[in-house]
Amino acid sequence: MSHFGAATRPLDMNRAETAASEFEELRPRLVGVAYGLLGTVAEAEDAVQDAWIRLQGSDLDAIEDLTGWLVTTTSRIALDVLRSARRRREAYVGPWLPEPVETAPDPGDSVGLADSMSWAMLVVLETLSPAERAAFVLHDVFGLPFDQIGTALGRSPAACRKLASRAREHIEDRQPRFDVDPEAHREIVQAFGEAAASGDMDRLLRLLASDAVFTSDGGGVARAALQPIHGADKIVRFLAGTSMKYAPPQVKATVINGNPGLLLFHEGRIATVMALGIRDGRVATVDVVRNPRKFHGLRTTRSAE
Repeated sequence: MSHFGAATRPLDMNRAETAASEFEELRPRLVGVAYGLLGTVAEAEDAVQDAWIRLQGSDLDAIEDLTGWLVTTTSRIALDVLRSARRRREAYVGPWLPEPVETAPDPGDSVGLADSMSWAMLVVLETLSPAERAAFVLHDVFGLPFDQIGTALGRSPAACRKLASRAREHIEDRQPRFDVDPEAHREIVQAFGEAAASGDMDRLLRLLASDAVFTSDGGGVARAALQPIHGADKIVRFLAGTSMKYAPPQVKATVINGNPGLLLFHEGRIATVMALGIRDGRVATVDVVRNPRKFHGLRTTRSAE
């Protein structure tokens, strides 16, 4: 059953007012759907706005299920953007990571349902085909029925069911298994942040798993490694080389897409976002976003204090 049930409206509201009111109520979830498909906040918001423009140009009396129409239309728009984005990302400088969304300490400031998809899942979703990603996100994350997904994808419900099943197997095979103890996370993230801020490379080495993987996304506009770095020793050497070029940052622990993370501030503005994957008490993955064009889901001028 879909999670997008329409709310009951007063009978004296006209159709246009009802449509506008329902759209505004659904907007956070529509942004969540588009974000799950695209991995970027700005593009997700654009897709939702495009759906609203299309709704205004439609015959409202001909739309029996306004909620279903909005979800389907938003999904179609996002899927078209995703297909073209795949081509653009082939020319992207260095690794491409999803756009981080801060989901704590104030969930009310998060993109709608962004914390339904962990950071680790979003990273794996990038390895799926657009159709597989859409079928999985729409069904497994947002609970849409396959007949509605079929309408969005232009495929039969049976074909969409197969796409979602294939995507599910792929995600289960490739999504890393991390510790889930919040208290342990806080301690390790705090220690990692303190070591990063002070430049204590020996401490960072002790906190990293020996087979840790460091992936950084600078998009050609901020300094970043052009390939993932494998192994704690190599990661520490890279961090030591880059830390010498900058003043020590202010560091704040946070949660990125339901994942433990750090915000690194320079001169009062966020310069780096780190999403940490923790396994057996050590940091196993460090995903670093430094491209400032991907900071829409963050409060970029907030103090680190």
